[in-house]
Amino acid sequence: MGWLSDNVNLFGFSAAIVILILTISIAGSMYKKMRDAKADGELTDHKWDGIAEFKNNLPIGWAVCFIVLIIWGFWYIFFGYPLNSYSQIGDYNQQVQVHNQKFEQKWQDLSNADLVNMGQGIFLVQCSQCHGINAEGMHGKAQNLTRWGKEEGIMYTVEHGSVGLGYDAGEMPVLGLSKEDAKAVAAYIMADVSDVKHTKFPTDVEHGKEVYNTAGCASCHGPDGKGMPGMDNFAPDLSKYGTYDFVKRVLEHGKKGHIGKMPSFAYRNFNDVQIKAIAAYIGSLQPLNDE
Repeated sequence: MGWLSDNVNLFGFSAAIVILILTISIAGSMYKKMRDAKADGELTDHKWDGIAEFKNNLPIGWAVCFIVLIIWGFWYIFFGYPLNSYSQIGDYNQQVQVHNQKFEQKWQDLSNADLVNMGQGIFLVQCSQCHGINAEGMHGKAQNLTRWGKEEGIMYTVEHGSVGLGYDAGEMPVLGLSKEDAKAVAAYIMADVSDVKHTKFPTDVEHGKEVYNTAGCASCHGPDGKGMPGMDNFAPDLSKYGTYDFVKRVLEHGKKGHIGKMPSFAYRNFNDVQIKAIAAYIGSLQPLNDE
């Protein structure tokens, strides 16, 4: 009977007992009255096809029940369980927060291989419906994530522009750089700016730095790629490109890009380990060409 220690369960059980007793009592009373009733008494003036109703006052039991229910309802709404004292979604969010804390404690020391495996599972359930099971974007229906966080992703953005991340600078226009210059900029960002600190094209880094400073990149992203000083939300911080932080922002805010609108996944309440796992999985993918 430990479940009766919960006030809600106790209240519901007590109410059920009261309702059962009242039902039996009223049913018994009505049965006795019907059994002993006689066809006499004062009738109403209204008749239909020779049928009329008796003039009967409201039963005392009904009147008492109405009054009790009104008093109980007033107490329930304003004192027992005030309308603003409980939120089902708030209770849900608290439970998710507690679960996420336990989840993070249990899985905080995962190896990169385990993070990739976990991220793949989350991706297949939450992301593959739009991005495809191979994350290639289903032939342009969604973003090709196989190049995200890599040089190919930067090169694609330089060649096609970018929109929809919610920064004050708005849409990033097409820069009109050659493929060689775009490749060099990508190498510079991955090697020197991004926290990834690694590039597949190390010989292009110096040239990429020159292009970055002369092609207009620094005017929005700042000379160090971390954004404009004092304007935190003006343009993306490129030091976060290819990292957990960039994935977290997209998941929390969504993206309204050229292809369509990706909704925010904030309602899923992903914890930090899960977001790191998603980032690790996407980062492990080999770039595919979806054009």
